[in-house]
Amino acid sequence: MNEERKPTGTVHVALYARVSSEKQAEEGTVASQVAALEQRIAVEGYLVNPEWRFIDDGISGTTLVRPALERLRDLAATGAVDRLYVLAPDRLARRHGHQMVLLEELQACGVEVVFVNRPLGTTPEDQLLVQVQGVIAEYEHAKILERTRRGRRHAARCGCVSVLSKAPYGYRYIDKHTGGGEARYEVIEEEAAVVRQIFGWVGREGCSLREVARRLQQQSVRTQGGRCRWDSGTIGGMLRNSSYQGQAVFGKRRCGAPRPRWRPRRGQAEVAKACHSLYQQPDSEHIRIAVPALVDAELFAAVQERLAENQRRLRVSRPGARYLLQGLLVCSSCGYALSVQRSGLNSKYTYYTCPGTYVSELTHRRVCPNGRQRTEAVEAVVWNDVCALLSEPQRLRQEFERRQQSGVAPGHTVNQKGLHGSLHKVRQSIGRLIDAYTAGLIAAGEFEPRIRRLKERLAKLEAELRLLTEQAKQEEEFRTVFKHLEDFADQMKTGLTTADWGQKREILWALLKRVEVDTDTLHIVYRVTLHPFAESPARGQLQDCCSRLACNACNARIACNAGRRGCVQ
Repeated sequence: MNEERKPTGTVHVALYARVSSEKQAEEGTVASQVAALEQRIAVEGYLVNPEWRFIDDGISGTTLVRPALERLRDLAATGAVDRLYVLAPDRLARRHGHQMVLLEELQACGVEVVFVNRPLGTTPEDQLLVQVQGVIAEYEHAKILERTRRGRRHAARCGCVSVLSKAPYGYRYIDKHTGGGEARYEVIEEEAAVVRQIFGWVGREGCSLREVARRLQQQSVRTQGGRCRWDSGTIGGMLRNSSYQGQAVFGKRRCGAPRPRWRPRRGQAEVAKACHSLYQQPDSEHIRIAVPALVDAELFAAVQERLAENQRRLRVSRPGARYLLQGLLVCSSCGYALSVQRSGLNSKYTYYTCPGTYVSELTHRRVCPNGRQRTEAVEAVVWNDVCALLSEPQRLRQEFERRQQSGVAPGHTVNQKGLHGSLHKVRQSIGRLIDAYTAGLIAAGEFEPRIRRLKERLAKLEAELRLLTEQAKQEEEFRTVFKHLEDFADQMKTGLTTADWGQKREILWALLKRVEVDTDTLHIVYRVTLHPFAESPARGQLQDCCSRLACNACNARIACNAGRRGCVQ
């Protein structure tokens, strides 16, 4: 069957590839997918723009929140993509429901999805095959996880060391190929002596963790990663590790639903690759595996008793957050989350400080140029900006009027009445074409490309109509809201004035995504996207506003020591 094609260069082509694990990404298995897709594209006489090669490395297909997939969907929504090449349906999504959502969305945008391993046809049988492939891919993913989990637990009950993670300090992992068919932990005598010394310092001499870290640093003992500086948290984890008394533990944690992330981690992408989080398991779920012991059971028990005693004598601190913007402030220079410090031991003044400003002669870390900022002044600036957003209905009204003046979205220049007329004509054309094919007036080779183009045109018009209908509905809702907007603003002003500390923190966490702190500027980023509010005459776009850090009492910039003695705050 000969297929009618557009001339080369007139069809806008994109490709999508994905691998699930970090190991696959490191081994470059996604490159084989890209090569197969580019070969298929070249065979069909098309060229793909390098910027339209959408690749997700090491991201699970069980989630729809993927950076490359998000960019692809945004591009397809503009109508720029005519054809998308994917190796197989399970590369697009691992869940059948997600596959159907993506296929319907892309087809509604006029994108023809081509699976290299199996062409996507238009017959009911072809659609059924795609759905069956999606169900099988989802089933296969669940079975792989179940088989892996069951196999690892069975191996752990049999005492196999291969199911454990990285060997702790003092051991070297020997795989089954090197160890003659059985994996094991091998003791490193130099590191084992350090471990025994650490347990002796704490269990017999009663040293604190910080004192142990100082002694190790004085002896120039390096960590497992090769660093000369020891952290007290690392030492505490070593002292609680039962592997040193000869009993390694499997099953300490389990995978579960991902925890909410208020901001991306430093140096990582906005969207997390892992679609799960780890949770601690109770002791009843732990499986003990015998490994060579470095300390005896009595010394290990004495150390645990000492750590428990230190925990009981620890000063009781106030749980939870103690400062209004705790967890929201981020240094704009180095990306660290700001912490709170006091100016002195008995001082009442507190400051938001970037950890990058700490001078470290051992690690030679670059010192952050941003200075510390008074907590009261920063919190006042951010809270006033949030109050201005919630208590100024005229800014919302200006945004509504601006949207009305801007007209409909780009690419949709016809009104609803014209769209209804176009839809009626396309449906009539489809009906006449089917009648002509049934009567034998049109050959199959001519019928299929024509009916496909008409269906693509119909899908685009229906998408435009849905968009305009949603816009009209949204405008009607805005009109209804603005009738009572002034009353809402009056109530909001009263509520913001009388809000206590806990209510203020809940409001800030609900509205703010993060607050980037510079030397004398705050960059407040709200959770609402795409510049949703009208321009403020003082600060520009509210979402990306820059507020001068000034103390309300003395009107001095924070960077110029607004918390000096002359300020009443």
